[in-house]
Formats: sequence, structure tokens, C-alpha cells
Amino acid sequence: MEIRIPFKKQQFDAREEAIIDAVNRLLSEKGYDLMTMDDVADAVGIAKGSLYKHFSSKEKLAAAALTRLLKATLAELDTLAEDLSAIDKIRHVLAWSLRLRLQGGVPHLPSTSLALQRSLMLNLDYVMVALRVNKRFYALVAKAREQGALTPHVPDDVLVYTLYSRACDPTMEFLLRDKRLSHEQIVDSMVHATIGGFLSEQARKV
Repeated sequence: MEIRIPFKKQQFDAREEAIIDAVNRLLSEKGYDLMTMDDVADAVGIAKGSLYKHFSSKEKLAAAALTRLLKATLAELDTLAEDLSAIDKIRHVLAWSLRLRLQGGVPHLPSTSLALQRSLMLNLDYVMVALRVNKRFYALVAKAREQGALTPHVPDDVLVYTLYSRACDPTMEFLLRDKRLSHEQIVDSMVHATIGGFLSEQARKV
């Protein structure tokens, strides 16, 4: 039996997605501390009162945007073929996150705002998804080491945190303003520059 979602519920959910899209853009452009509820309402084209029907605070808005991003990361990892090498999976998820950044889908890292860090640590949904993503990344790094693809000179923590930070690297803004490279050239170059320093001598020869 087909379950029909009421039209009002569809409208509510669609508006919520539009709100989170706007929050992503604003977090990327202004950062958490400068973003206001008024900014979000204006970006979506709704009254501030309507915004509060979906999210009761700026903290919950940011948590929803970052949680959605982390869930999308898990979904992307799930699409990868089992027989793909771990280092190629790492390359893929980095390239995917950079392309998402080009579309305005990746906000600044929580580490850029102490207030945001504190609010996120109190949000159970965010914490649970963040732990799952972190576990998947460390598992990929461990597998890549097992497969001989990574240099022993760089600790796992450096590689994992580089994956997080590179998706928000301001280098991309400078390259976009320069307009000398296409989007794909920017992605390919940043992936190559990032992963190259982590490869073992054996992997460099492949």
C-alpha cells in the first residue's frame, strides 16, 4: 500500500531543506558568529516567525546543516565499490567534498567558532553522526596503511584532520577568483597536492 505524505508536510519539509541550504551558504560566507536568524529568514524569503517554526535557535540551525553534511558524507562513502582501494576511496571522498564546496554546500569548520563547537557538543544528533564519520575515516586510513599506500612518517590524526580541513580550505576561494583553472582542474589539483604528501614510496610509483 502506498503511503501518501500530506501536502502540508511536503511543503514543510521542502521549506526546511531550503532553510538548511541557506544556512550552508551563510555559514560558508559569513561564519557562525556573524550569521543571524534574520539573515537566514531573508535568504529563504520567509518571515522570522516562520523560521522559528522549524528551528528555535541559531545553534539548532547550524547543527542541522552540519548534521546533513555528515550524513551526506556517509551516504557517499556507501556508494563506493568494495574492491576500490582505500587510498582511492580517500581520494574520492576528498574530491567529492571539494565539488560540494564549489556548489556552496560546505560551511566553515566548527573549529573556527568556539560558540559553535560548544553548541554542537550538546546536540546528540550531530555528535552521533560525527562519531560515525570519524570512525569511517580512521578505518579507511587504517586500511590504506595495511595496503601499503601511506607513508609511516605522517600520523593518522594528521591525515584525517586534513580531510576535514581541506574541504573548507580558503585556497579554493583564491583559485576561483583568479579564474585561471576550471572547477575540475581545481579539484584535481587540490586532491593531488593533498594526498601526495601522505603516499608511501611504493604508492608513488603506481
